[in-house]
Amino acid sequence: MSQYLRLSAFFAVIAGLLLCVFSLPFVPDWWAPTLWVMAALFAVLVVVGVRDIMQSRHAVLRNYPVLGHVRYFFEHIRPEIRQYLIEGDEEEVPFSREQREIVYQRAKNVEDKRPFGTKKRVYDSGYQWLTHSILPRKIENNDFRLTIGGPDCKHPYDASIYNISAMSFGALSANAILALNKGAKAGRFAHDTGEGGISRYHREGGGDLIWELGSGYFGARDSAGRFDPIRFAEQAADPQIKMIELKLSQGAKPGQGGVLPGAKITPEIAEARGVPMGVDCVSPARHSAFSTPIEMMEFIGKLRDLAGGKPTGFKLCIGHRREFMCIVKAMLETGITPDFIVIDGKEGGTGAAPMEFANHMGMPLVEGLTFAHNTLRGAGLRDRVKLGASGKLIHAFDIAKALALGADWANSARGFMFSIGCIQAQACHTNHCPTGVATQDKARQKALVVPDKAERVAHFHKNTLKALGDMTGAAGLTHPSQFLPHHLLMRENDRDMVTGKDVYPYMPEGFLLRGDDTRFGYLERWNRARAEGFEPVDDGV
Repeated sequence: MSQYLRLSAFFAVIAGLLLCVFSLPFVPDWWAPTLWVMAALFAVLVVVGVRDIMQSRHAVLRNYPVLGHVRYFFEHIRPEIRQYLIEGDEEEVPFSREQREIVYQRAKNVEDKRPFGTKKRVYDSGYQWLTHSILPRKIENNDFRLTIGGPDCKHPYDASIYNISAMSFGALSANAILALNKGAKAGRFAHDTGEGGISRYHREGGGDLIWELGSGYFGARDSAGRFDPIRFAEQAADPQIKMIELKLSQGAKPGQGGVLPGAKITPEIAEARGVPMGVDCVSPARHSAFSTPIEMMEFIGKLRDLAGGKPTGFKLCIGHRREFMCIVKAMLETGITPDFIVIDGKEGGTGAAPMEFANHMGMPLVEGLTFAHNTLRGAGLRDRVKLGASGKLIHAFDIAKALALGADWANSARGFMFSIGCIQAQACHTNHCPTGVATQDKARQKALVVPDKAERVAHFHKNTLKALGDMTGAAGLTHPSQFLPHHLLMRENDRDMVTGKDVYPYMPEGFLLRGDDTRFGYLERWNRARAEGFEPVDDGV
């Protein structure tokens, strides 16, 4: 039914044209000229509607012929109505129009420069900026990369410092997955599968994959939903899979699992996840393959061995800080270290989640990233483990800030969704996505034209790294990895500013092993953490 409702405006103009034409013989002569004018107007709108359906540039117009032009009309007059339509409460506007516009411009490979200075209110408390040098550098090659793989890794991965974050097939449409993956292949960067398994569309795109393995072990499970090492090894042997990522939690809803009702499972979803048709597909809130930090490290070592030595790590949104320290202590006790850890900020998460979870559960990226970075430094393990970061890292400044605070690379879901046409209609969970990005409705998916959107994905990645290179050179650096906390400044109030080094300093290497006390409370939690279990030595978190 919804398929016909979205075409209602187009059907209405066709009906209007037919009504005018068939009414002409029956109206008085004085009314005929008016009817001819109305018929001509409806005819023009019919032509517009046909053109909307046939064109491949705008997904909204393909899904909502004629009616979709209303949106673009308001976009056109946006500067005049900005204060009424855009500058609302930040809680009500999940991502500002200006921020989305930068993504769209970079994805479309068009100029994103603007006159008349910053659009930010630079005197507001909390305003942030990067310092620049009197001796800037010209950076010619903006294909910034890093090698991911610790001492136990046999096949290190030469990764871009900006990649597509985890979004599952099933949450995203087939065309969206295919466009993202083809764009990743064209731009030579990685595409995280999300925990929904590796679909035929991931494989068809041919781009580098990071296989995310969640608590449902989709694609590597037995009939009871437990981890199946044989199936995992078979999948992991695919050369397209470059890294294995064990998901502990995600920023959108940390500590909560999920259920995909059997009625929503299509043959393609069943194929990707390795689940039967017509049966509810459960993602438990916790893993069944391990229950202690030591068991978790042994499981990661097992995954790496089964994957033939490919880089293997885990992703989490930081919750109880002591529990993360338990994992780090298990690394020291077992001698098994992950090749990488991805810190997911609670502000991230492109999928639907309970509102209170989305707003109030989990640690934001900046705090989670700096805590993980400093804990690894304190345990003397930072040089063995690469750190990824995800959580609203859309623009070059976002990436530079994450790198300055301890990350080695950044992932983005939201930015790449924008690049393939997402307009944040927030209808992801309804199956009625107007741009075909987050829906399994075949008709709506067709609006997302894969070759066009794949090109935009590659453009967005390339132009964002170009902007990051410009910022890096302006700071007098030669690579974004050289950003440090002192390059970041923040306005604390009307007259004072602080550096990132003051607020988010790098703690000394090995300070936890030496038992050095600090003003940030690391040692207290470290002393209560144990490798044998996630429960504390005493009460508290």
